[in-house]
Amino acid sequence: MFLILFVFVAVLGFYAARWHQGDLDLLDEWGLAGRRFGTLITWFLIGGDLYTAYTFIAVPALVYGAGATGFFAVPYTIVVFPIMFVILPRLWRVAKQRGYVTPADFVRGRFDSSLLALAVAITGILATMPYIALQLVGIQAVLVAMGIKGSGWLNDLPLIIAFAILAAYTYTSGLRAPALTAIVKDLLIYITVIVAVIAIPMQLGGYGHIFAVATATLAKAKVPVILGPKGYSAFATLALGSAFALLLYPHSVTGALGAKSGRTIQRNAALLPTYSLALAFIALFGYMAIAAGIKTKVTSLVVPLLFLKMFPSWFVGIAFAAVAIGALVPAAIMSIAAANLFTRNIYKEYFRPDATDQTEARVAKFVSLIVKLGAVVFVVAIPTQYAIYLQTLGGIWILQTLPAIMFGLYTRWFHRWALLLGWLVGMITGTAMAAAEQFKTSVYPLHLGASVIPGYAAVWAVLANIIVTVVLSVVFNAMRISNGVDHTAEEDYVTDTEAVG
Repeated sequence: MFLILFVFVAVLGFYAARWHQGDLDLLDEWGLAGRRFGTLITWFLIGGDLYTAYTFIAVPALVYGAGATGFFAVPYTIVVFPIMFVILPRLWRVAKQRGYVTPADFVRGRFDSSLLALAVAITGILATMPYIALQLVGIQAVLVAMGIKGSGWLNDLPLIIAFAILAAYTYTSGLRAPALTAIVKDLLIYITVIVAVIAIPMQLGGYGHIFAVATATLAKAKVPVILGPKGYSAFATLALGSAFALLLYPHSVTGALGAKSGRTIQRNAALLPTYSLALAFIALFGYMAIAAGIKTKVTSLVVPLLFLKMFPSWFVGIAFAAVAIGALVPAAIMSIAAANLFTRNIYKEYFRPDATDQTEARVAKFVSLIVKLGAVVFVVAIPTQYAIYLQTLGGIWILQTLPAIMFGLYTRWFHRWALLLGWLVGMITGTAMAAAEQFKTSVYPLHLGASVIPGYAAVWAVLANIIVTVVLSVVFNAMRISNGVDHTAEEDYVTDTEAVG
């Protein structure tokens, strides 16, 4: 079952080059699919983009080990969609009007600063790379649970083959490939979740018994099933900060910019909370695993081991395929997003200002291969724990682009040099906080006088970023230091044109 579904998705990925046909030698067509996905396809694409295999594996694993704290993912994915409703349609409109492909393109045009755009681009690439690597953790967990392993390089061969296929069909089909395969991925995940939340509790004596066993087991480790007051600030800042950070990741922006209109994104912001409902049930897999007696020190194996114990083998194949395909879809979008950033905001800006659209597309295709190769090498050659540490930093770093991108969509009052220096302060502060916790957690205890407030380090860092940006903007504007020329117009943000074709 696993192999049949995996091969089907691979064939679908190559076929996608002929779907919604366009000139794939143009970056706008390869990297954004011509910006003409409707509501349904955008729903699958963004859903497949935001809800990754690592989410499917990591959220239950966190609940399995940390109890109530692991559920922060549920409110954060609820909060994210009202923010999406307001922010991303406005970004889509100006990007469509001005031909922007990346968020750094927008920053470059809005603030007339190639350095600020470079900072946004580098931050996006750095934050995305470990995210891609962590998708491989999901596939690895499935392969290990299936007993597919060997010695030496043969141990990693299935993983390498999977990503080689991904690289090939992404190269040929661009954003169309993950958009089409996301339909299969999401259907498989919904089927798996619906069956699991019905069948597993029936076998374990119902949800009452599951919670009773989980409560008793976690109490021995002094882990709360119900969040206590001391955990409120960390929980709230993790949820809110993660919601804003998620929409700043290049792959989130890339998925949204592939829509055919700003209204399409707004409709999706209203429809996508159905994924949050699914995520709430996925998080409960952690408690189900405890009640089922799953014992493992490798928490990424919690869900695969649960499925192996509770499901017949044919359905395990379907569930494992859902996880594996759930890694390929976001990994494809992430590699495309990183390639777009490098091509538009580094290669063209600093190496080939006269690059043609065809040259841009060729470079982006090549870079997308390099990005995926780098992710494979990272996971194969370096302990997974380091990828997790870098992902912790990635969330902190990407939130530091918030003032330039999100504030910039509504005002140009902020000075470009203040934004750049604020970004630098946020990056240093956030990295230092993570380092102080030895990169084991993204929660940092902030000391304010006699009070200690645990919270998401990214939130503390972006607050420092914003304070510096505001203060320096006042100073630089008062000193009349040149703030460049705004290459966008007010009507760019409110005119909702739809792509034709």
